Amino acid sequence: MALKCIIVDDEPPATRILENYIEKVSFLEKVGVFNDALKALEFLNTQTVDVIFLDIQMPQLTGLQISRIISKDIKVIFTTAYPDFALEGFELNAVDYLLKPISFERFYQAVSKLNTEPKMEVLSNGNSSDFIFVKTDGKNKFQKLFLDEILYVESLQNYVCIHTLKHQIITHSSLKNVIESLPEKHFIQIHKSYVIAVKQIESTDSFSVFINNKELPIGATFKDAFFERIDQNKM
Repeated sequence: MALKCIIVDDEPPATRILENYIEKVSFLEKVGVFNDALKALEFLNTQTVDVIFLDIQMPQLTGLQISRIISKDIKVIFTTAYPDFALEGFELNAVDYLLKPISFERFYQAVSKLNTEPKMEVLSNGNSSDFIFVKTDGKNKFQKLFLDEILYVESLQNYVCIHTLKHQIITHSSLKNVIESLPEKHFIQIHKSYVIAVKQIESTDSFSVFINNKELPIGATFKDAFFERIDQNKM
């Protein structure tokens, strides 16, 4: 079950970034966004919330003050541009303290501490079928992922994001592990951080590949092999 979370921040650009990140994480569900601390407290008085992404420097009430008021059952992740409050934030038993600008990798590291995202591994089926299984540890559950739905796979250092036509699947896995589970004739690595589905390529130039309106870089190490593959399908 997804954790219900709210964002409390008086800076619209910061809230938009967090909203985008939350949408990418399957175990988080955004139920509110507030640029007013008092309105956020009113919401918390009537609604159940599991996690709050809380800015520190705000008018009327600071994030530190809010964290002292709300239920201790609500997990707090502070978001701020000021490192000076980090110690006090951790003294308030915050899950984490994120400094703006916040990268997705850092965001995911923080929410992983909530211990709700089951670790997943991609299981190879011998590259002989039209799907792979994503196993969810601890739940004895296997999610089938059809290869035709995969657009590209992105490495996020300690994590991998599989971008599909329907959604994104973030796994505790390596890009190497995912590559070994995908059929070589349908997928190719174009960068140290990207593996793409050849059939999903919309266009390409000397430096980039375009898939589903997303521009992906071509790394120098992978350039020759990629364009040899393209040459095989030229008219």
